[in-house]
Amino acid sequence: MIKQLLPIITMAVLLCSCSVYKRYSRPDDLHTADLYGDMTSSDTASLGQLPWRSVFPDRKLQTLIERGLHNNSELRIAQLRIDQAEASLKAAKLAFLPSLNFSTTGSASSIDGNKATLSYHVPIEASWQVDVFGRLRNAKERGKVLVENSQAYRQAVQTRLICSVALQYYSLVVLREQLVVLEQTKDVWSEMVRAMRVLMETGPYNDAAVSQAEANYNGVCGSISDYRQRIREEENALSVLLGEPVHEIESGSLEGWRGIDNVLVGVPLLLLSQRPDVRQAELNLAAAFYATNEARSAFYPSITLGGNAGWTNVVGSIGNPGKLLLEAIGSLTQPLFQNGRLRAELKIARARQEEAKIRFQQSLLNAGMEVNNNLTQMQTYGEKAEFYAAQVSALERTIRSTRFLMENGSSNYLDVLTAQRDMLSARLSYLTNIYNEISAYIAIYQALGGGSD
Repeated sequence: MIKQLLPIITMAVLLCSCSVYKRYSRPDDLHTADLYGDMTSSDTASLGQLPWRSVFPDRKLQTLIERGLHNNSELRIAQLRIDQAEASLKAAKLAFLPSLNFSTTGSASSIDGNKATLSYHVPIEASWQVDVFGRLRNAKERGKVLVENSQAYRQAVQTRLICSVALQYYSLVVLREQLVVLEQTKDVWSEMVRAMRVLMETGPYNDAAVSQAEANYNGVCGSISDYRQRIREEENALSVLLGEPVHEIESGSLEGWRGIDNVLVGVPLLLLSQRPDVRQAELNLAAAFYATNEARSAFYPSITLGGNAGWTNVVGSIGNPGKLLLEAIGSLTQPLFQNGRLRAELKIARARQEEAKIRFQQSLLNAGMEVNNNLTQMQTYGEKAEFYAAQVSALERTIRSTRFLMENGSSNYLDVLTAQRDMLSARLSYLTNIYNEISAYIAIYQALGGGSD
């Protein structure tokens, strides 16, 4: 029996040199050098390579992120995608093994009322596809790529979740800091209105001055109500992001904010390729590469070895007892005419591979742009912070001076009101600028593919 299969086995061995299986490598014509300008650095240490606990040291924020990672529904769905991809990969690996089937048949027959004759067939059937042209190996490699793709998707979801929680957390922190400023300003205006009413009775102020002060006081009170509403909305949004019912969320202060000094972006291509979306784009290209190989291997013959082994009493006669049955089968199938289907599938696979390559290069360009923009923004907001701090300090001196002059009759109430209004605006702008700097910092971390445990 084995001798009869030797020609087919010999042909399979000889054809192995014709395999169309090749491992994926990044295309040579994919230009990625010098795409990111002055981002290049000799130091490959990067913000994106740090674990998220090092990037966000605030313990209250860390607790929220941990709860989000545990409860978030999109992250759980991403894990299920990994499970599905791993199951598909396992099936692709098992395709290299022979398949076994156990099929028992039996019958009873009687002619003209004679005694029934029993017949039976108890075989174990085996078949094995010889992967001469790499069809199964291409399918297995594509399965590996799809597993990595699903893992990259999960990393992208995790990174986005961590950065979204951090962003909303600091939005909540800044809103509460601004609310404190407004409440302090409200107390100042309340005291000013009281003092001006007293002074109006002695002559220095008229009703117009007091009314203007009262209008400013009521305006601040209205802003406090608006900020309290915004804080509640931020708490609600953050609760949903954490996968929890809406509830009040405890937060720290801006004093606990600490960014990583001297943020390094490292070697552009090395770091940007760590971004989950860029990794997904290249993995899609790799999957398309193996799909093209599969489509090309469909033009070559497929070789299948099979056989049966079992007991039967239906070979040559229908009498008992049963006999041992051994059967070997070898087949070689060469596609000849498939109505253009194989050529069409290969053309489609090549087009999809080229599309994936274009998308990969564009993802690198987009990633480089995002990192550059966010890095520039963070530097800009850092510079502006010094100017806002100087502005607040100057307005504090202005308020003290105008108040002193007003109390001594050398200045009018409008100067004091204007100084107080400018002071409120400057303090709120200062806090907003800090939030913008934090946002840019978080955006850089996300753009560099951060979010690892």
